[in-house]
Amino acid sequence: MDVDHMERNIVGVTTADSTPIPKHSPVGAPAGGRKPRLHGVYPVFNTLFDENEALDLDGLERELNWLAEQGVDGIVMGMVSEILRLSPSERTDVARVVCSVARVHDLDSVISVGAESTFLAVRLARSAEELGASALMAIPPIAVDLAEPEITAYFTEILDATSIPLVVQDASGYVGKPFSIELQAGLLERYGDRVLFKPEAAPIGPRLTALRDASSGRARVFEGTGGISLIDSYRRGIVGTMPGTDLSWALVALWRMLESGDFAGAYEIAGPLVSLINIQSSLDSFVVVQKHLLHRQGVIDRTVSRRPLSMKLDAETLAEVDRLFDQLAERYSRLTRRGKGGL
Repeated sequence: MDVDHMERNIVGVTTADSTPIPKHSPVGAPAGGRKPRLHGVYPVFNTLFDENEALDLDGLERELNWLAEQGVDGIVMGMVSEILRLSPSERTDVARVVCSVARVHDLDSVISVGAESTFLAVRLARSAEELGASALMAIPPIAVDLAEPEITAYFTEILDATSIPLVVQDASGYVGKPFSIELQAGLLERYGDRVLFKPEAAPIGPRLTALRDASSGRARVFEGTGGISLIDSYRRGIVGTMPGTDLSWALVALWRMLESGDFAGAYEIAGPLVSLINIQSSLDSFVVVQKHLLHRQGVIDRTVSRRPLSMKLDAETLAEVDRLFDQLAERYSRLTRRGKGGL
């Protein structure tokens, strides 16, 4: 099967022989009366805008429905969703769509509520819980250099104001500074299983192991490098990954291989996947590459983002992105035909 045909099949979640890929059966959101699963593949979606940079909520709903069809376990509103370019009311409007779509598909919904003030973060957190979010996620304020007691107090107030889980995000791979292991272990000790983690500070592997060991294996961690460190992180005990939406079908396949013990297949699909993600070295590079690939797959109508942007795809970068996508699509198709990892 050629790559163009394979791309069309991805949108419908089909394999090379048009056989539907079996889905996971994750637990639904609290609004449905079920406990969040918080395990597996939880892609961070891309917020969509029209030609005037106004929110395109209809387009977003179509994107989220496509994402749900890829066999993911949850939907995440995070940094790559361009939350820092949205007003508080816009963030609520977007979160409402996310929670609604997640309920329809019986998926978890994770809403990022990080803000530059504790007051606003708490307000966003309460709103997300009222909308039926399965869990919250938050980075600390990034405009000021906070001491760790202030960071701890920030997360504590969010947790005390709500009753659902919170993913504590260390986004220092591109904004802010790393959290200490002691800060994270302290939150886990105080709030138990309500607290999860998405560590992105380098070196990823050793810091993940340090958190695991400091918490006696209790810390539940999502890999947050888009899939670059997924195999190594899986070996260190993560519960899931939060990649981009554009390659969600590949990450679902990779995760299933890891869960089934098929590390040979996992490394095979990880080759072109990691090379493609490595091109995305900043927050805006994730945004522009992912929107390009979503547009290429027919998922979204436009690649508009709110300005200013720190990156634009030049012709040579675009060509390399497309070459690597073709390689990944072909690898995915071939592994699907073989039935690797339960696919």
